[in-house]
Amino acid sequence: MNKIIVIALLAFALNACAPHTAGIMASSTGEQRIDNTRFNSEVSVERVMVVGQGDPLKAAGTISSKVATDLRLQYKFTWYDINGLTIEDEGVSWKSLKLHGKQQMQVSAVAPNSSAVRCELYVRKAFSN
Repeated sequence: MNKIIVIALLAFALNACAPHTAGIMASSTGEQRIDNTRFNSEVSVERVMVVGQGDPLKAAGTISSKVATDLRLQYKFTWYDINGLTIEDEGVSWKSLKLHGKQQMQVSAVAPNSSAVRCELYVRKAFSN
């Protein structure tokens, strides 16, 4: 019985130390999703918009720091077609970004092809291994 309690406590302690890679998302359609409320108290994602028609669209969004200290972040744009299916999502890597205290930075991306109609901008905290 004691072994089970020790193993359970050890597993809980290891999970508590694991980096939380969930973040926040904002869409060009106005939707927002918060997967990590603590991270949301440090960072916001605003004004995600898509510009252009027909040719590959261009998207931009603003990532803002709400804290006075430096933040190391990663962000990624995910593009969707008219049916809501992702477009070439596997080939897109996370991009690094460092925000100084209370800094705002606009980030942008170009759609992989002309079938894109909307996008989502996802931001998470970067952890070094």
